[in-house]
Amino acid sequence: MSKNIYPTDLFIGGTWRDGSRPDRIAVMNPSDGSVIDTVANASAADAIAAVDAAAGAARAWSATPARQRSEILRKCFELMIRDAEPLARLISLENGKALKDARGEVAYAAEFFRWFAEEAVRVNGDLSVAPSGANRILVQYQPIGVSLLITPWNFPAAMATRKIAPALAAGCTCVLKPATETPLTAYAVARILSEAGVPDGVVNVLTSSTTSEVVNAMLDDPRVRKLSFTGSTEVGRILLRKAADQVIHCSMELGGNAPFVVFDDADMDKAVEGAMVAKMRNGGEACTAANRLYVQQGIAEEFARRLAERMGAMKVGPGPEADTDCGPLVNAAAVDKVAELVDDAVARGAKVLCGGTRGQGEGHFFLPTVLLDVSAEASLARDEIFGPVAPIYVFDTEEQAIELANDTEYGLVAYVYTRDLARGLRVCERLEAGMVALNRGLVSDPAAPFGGVKQSGLGREGAHHGMLEFMEAKYIAAEW
Repeated sequence: MSKNIYPTDLFIGGTWRDGSRPDRIAVMNPSDGSVIDTVANASAADAIAAVDAAAGAARAWSATPARQRSEILRKCFELMIRDAEPLARLISLENGKALKDARGEVAYAAEFFRWFAEEAVRVNGDLSVAPSGANRILVQYQPIGVSLLITPWNFPAAMATRKIAPALAAGCTCVLKPATETPLTAYAVARILSEAGVPDGVVNVLTSSTTSEVVNAMLDDPRVRKLSFTGSTEVGRILLRKAADQVIHCSMELGGNAPFVVFDDADMDKAVEGAMVAKMRNGGEACTAANRLYVQQGIAEEFARRLAERMGAMKVGPGPEADTDCGPLVNAAAVDKVAELVDDAVARGAKVLCGGTRGQGEGHFFLPTVLLDVSAEASLARDEIFGPVAPIYVFDTEEQAIELANDTEYGLVAYVYTRDLARGLRVCERLEAGMVALNRGLVSDPAAPFGGVKQSGLGREGAHHGMLEFMEAKYIAAEW
């Protein structure tokens, strides 16, 4: 694999610069354990320099006409589509996901620029008369201010654009702190933003091996008024506590434990295909991944057999190879966690229908796995798997399925398969999830509000809701 051609230094105030820490961060290829490149390592001082740049650019950017911001975002979309193939290969290289999944991510990521280019010019206020008749009530929406965006490694392009695009559309400036496992994609996106005409300081990107230090420095700065985080619920709780010190507005897209419910009247072909998408998109390393597959008693064995045939036939290999269906997990710790969960389930009586073991080679592989007759006491019934493992549980009645699906502290997404539309909608309404896919294995769409309930987060990304997360409503009482 040729050397990375994208930037590797901090992007602050429109310039590329080395971090003030002397050591650099190695970026690993999870397919073979090799070092792809190194990136700059930011200190707290670099983090404050990034906030300085964002604060310095804030007034001019918020005053930029919405149409002008819209055209810049549209240009970002066009450039990302232009660079789609090299970006996909970069994602696959540093993340490990199959190239076909990486290509899908780039298309999805670019769409956030196009969607919010359209939304930027559609921020409508309100005008009404106070019930007393004493005055008019004018409501307008203004940018919330300097925003800190923290993104995970599993979708390094899409998670960045899903936050940057609405922030810029709303008139906010920002600092992006990507995961150190996949920073190269974030810097590649920054270069696209610069080429598209985003003014210096509006978007700043930094990586650091001392994440807590740099994030805390920014959250302690009173100029930072917004935190948008995607990651684990555990880290989200820590950030919420820290953000409380400055009463920073927070959006949190946190963990998931998605139920995938298949009733015995479901279209079996569509249900199996949907399970493949919901479970194996990104090799299972997604917060939306089907984590608990509940199948009604009458069809459970057939569904399990057919799913095992599909998953067992997947080609496991290095992400960048064209014929790979399932790439490696992101690192050795991820493989260890998945192996531990599977071993625990098997020890509690689960039957392995395919996979169940680590893959061969130097990379961080785990074979696509289907487990049947999984105990409700198994750890993977409660923990987010984040890997290519499909545990199947059997249920008898609709009421039981709903109770099992809701028996979790998480509530991000759920999936339901049935030919009975009335049953489907009835169950969807009762499921405790921010998103429900009915007879579909995919819910993500830039035009739809993405987010969860319970311990899965706060706020929404995408749709018009995503831009409002970066705006404050101002009420003006007026007489005339």
